[in-house]
Amino acid sequence: MRLAVYSFFLCLSLLFGHGALAQQTLRGRVREAETNRPVPDCEVYVRGSRSIVRTDSAGLFTLSKLPTGRVQLQFASLGHQPFKAEVNVTGSAEVQEFTLSRRDQALGEVVVAAPKTTFGQGRLREVEGTAIFAAKKSEVIVPDNIVANLATNNARQVYARVAGLNIWESDQGGLQLSIGGRGLDPNRTANFNVRQNNYDISADALGYPESYYTPPIEAIKRIQLVRGAASLQYGTQFGGLLNFELRQPEPDKTVSVTARQSVGSFGFFNSFNSVSGTVKGFSYYAFAQYKRGDGWRPNSHFDSKTAYADLRYQFTENFKVGAQVTHMDYLAQQPGGLSDEMFRENPRQSNRERNWFEVDWNLFNLNADWKLTPQSNLNLTAFGLRASRKSLGFRPSQVAADDNDRYLRDLITGDFRNYGVEARYLNRYQLGRLPSVLLVGARYYKGYNHSIQGFGPSGRGADFRFVGPEEGYSIQNGTSDYEFPNYNAAAFAENIIYFGDKLSITPGLRIEHIRTTADGSYGILFRDIPGNIYGRETFQEQRTSSRSFLIAGLGASYKPVENRELYANVSQNYRSITFSDMRITNPSSVIDPNLQDERGYSADLGLRGEQGRWLTYDLSLFALRYANRIGEITDYNSRTPSFRYRTNVGAALIVGVESYAEAELLRLRPAPAEAAPGPWAWSVFSNLSLIRGRYTESHVKDRLGNDLVSGREVEFVPAVNLKAGTRLGYGPLKASFQYTYLSDQYSDATNAREGGTSAVVGLIPAYHVMDVSVSWERRWLKLEGSINNLADAYYFSRRATGYPGPGILPSDGRSYFFTVQVKW
Repeated sequence: MRLAVYSFFLCLSLLFGHGALAQQTLRGRVREAETNRPVPDCEVYVRGSRSIVRTDSAGLFTLSKLPTGRVQLQFASLGHQPFKAEVNVTGSAEVQEFTLSRRDQALGEVVVAAPKTTFGQGRLREVEGTAIFAAKKSEVIVPDNIVANLATNNARQVYARVAGLNIWESDQGGLQLSIGGRGLDPNRTANFNVRQNNYDISADALGYPESYYTPPIEAIKRIQLVRGAASLQYGTQFGGLLNFELRQPEPDKTVSVTARQSVGSFGFFNSFNSVSGTVKGFSYYAFAQYKRGDGWRPNSHFDSKTAYADLRYQFTENFKVGAQVTHMDYLAQQPGGLSDEMFRENPRQSNRERNWFEVDWNLFNLNADWKLTPQSNLNLTAFGLRASRKSLGFRPSQVAADDNDRYLRDLITGDFRNYGVEARYLNRYQLGRLPSVLLVGARYYKGYNHSIQGFGPSGRGADFRFVGPEEGYSIQNGTSDYEFPNYNAAAFAENIIYFGDKLSITPGLRIEHIRTTADGSYGILFRDIPGNIYGRETFQEQRTSSRSFLIAGLGASYKPVENRELYANVSQNYRSITFSDMRITNPSSVIDPNLQDERGYSADLGLRGEQGRWLTYDLSLFALRYANRIGEITDYNSRTPSFRYRTNVGAALIVGVESYAEAELLRLRPAPAEAAPGPWAWSVFSNLSLIRGRYTESHVKDRLGNDLVSGREVEFVPAVNLKAGTRLGYGPLKASFQYTYLSDQYSDATNAREGGTSAVVGLIPAYHVMDVSVSWERRWLKLEGSINNLADAYYFSRRATGYPGPGILPSDGRSYFFTVQVKW
């Protein structure tokens, strides 16, 4: 460990050593012409260069590394007219004043959602806050810029413009987000580092990285995705970063209230209400949401409540603090999975009335931002989680088995307690004569998870208690009782080095120390074919895994012109085994006790940019290499006819093309920059991924000694992943249509096609689905409507091994939704 630390700081000194040379800076303040109030979060950039900053809450900004002489500044702010100004840079410390005019109210009703772009997707700037995104494949989703069903967190629509995502659909209310991509398991988005406002929200970032909480899309300002190269700053995951940036306090109102009420098919109701404002240095934002529904299938009722508060105080122009708290709880009945035959007969059927799932999630965050100098910033974030999840139900290996009250149900409880601190320092400096940006950071994280699995009551209600001795059983007679403490410490650094205005490189390093422990007991239950228990064997177990390692990455960016960029990056990745990999008893799944961590790398080569104001695009090639991929194969033994065996199946290589383009067709003919946009708007987008994933070597063999997976397709990799659509607007009226198509994909490494009696493995057949949405907005009133799955297609995107299955989980059929929003 000590040698690794010395190596880390030696590399830092070689990569990032720098001298401080004199440079010209420009300080300014942006105010609103009509009110003389400061304009926060305004983009200020120098035409033809990479110097881009945002104003703070006082409207102040600082541009560094400027040449002496005249330069053109450009200003862009939501709700204000774009503005350009010629200034003379002399190095004076005087603060220059600039004013922006409000955008006319009539223009607020046009499809344009921001002066800079109306596209539903953008990308992250090279430097944002105390983070570096240069040369990385990134996407930014702005919910306000899309016409979609936001009340149900419909991931198929919200993430439609992100290339290559594989989305699992398993609940009407959007309670849990399950997305993957490039062959990554979508289950609860566990292969991404999932954050809210840049702090962790999953159960345990390394030991159990599943996300049971998803913030309401109605509360989100931006969704940021950065692919695998984000591992250097945000953890080691193959997927990269997924960050939900929630809405911020209104800077120019004392009180602003938004109320959204939605109704829909199958008893759906959603009420979202928020309040926001700023009083002198104090600002606030809070929301409360209640959501319920009965679901497309029987036994699918859910009840969900979410509340959030964000409080901030600006002590000085250069120092501010904030605190955030989030609570979410829900209870969902789960209709269980289907076999292939049951799905063909009737995908809406359910033979489970006693399966339930309950979540209680509480997040806490304290943060502080210092602007130490015009060139350097420091951010400190402390965060914590207190949460629990409980699953209760009857889940035999044969999903068609009848369920009745005489069977005890399987109960699994998990209690999560974790906290962490992350510090980031960003500095703009001169490396010789080259402008550079340095980011260094450190992270400390400690988690604790207590998981118990045993027998629950034999009734039908949501009774999450272990049956006692008076009923013939006790917790000790259950199947497992484990404690999973873990510890993680990390340090990271990245540096942008500019070679003029066109070329830059970004090297980076991350050193990681992880210690995970499993301490407890587990039992093996012996069941007959109907599911009756006829024997039990209990074992004590204590496992500790401690490891330290260094990963590195390198990115490059070339901009031949201002609005076109060629980018490339490669980054090492790492994924530790999780608590559920260590010990969860499942009649349909068995885990290899010698399971090892995954290692590999991800690489991107792409071209992205904009053409005028009418076209944005991103075309890229990628490669993802697994050295020790964890996967699942179909196996059997004397006790179970067929089950899913989870182990290190082999090495895999996944390569592909990801493309995204969106065009504003009515802007094809150039118009004067000062001309106001017309009432009509029409855009089309296409998001196409062509992916090939193959196992290059096998670590598992059949009983005759033959390799089981060499040359086979990697699971969760549809060869064709297409999402396309169009949006049409006239004044305050907007409508959108979206088409989604995914080709066949496998759910296990052996490429089994039939699910058999358990249905947990097998082919996920190709499917296509269409959605249509419409909205109308006038001053304080907004109306929205949508039809999901317009053609009422019957399909499924997931085979579950455990809850909410096991078996096939059908996606919802055609459904209707309507929303009324009032804002004042």
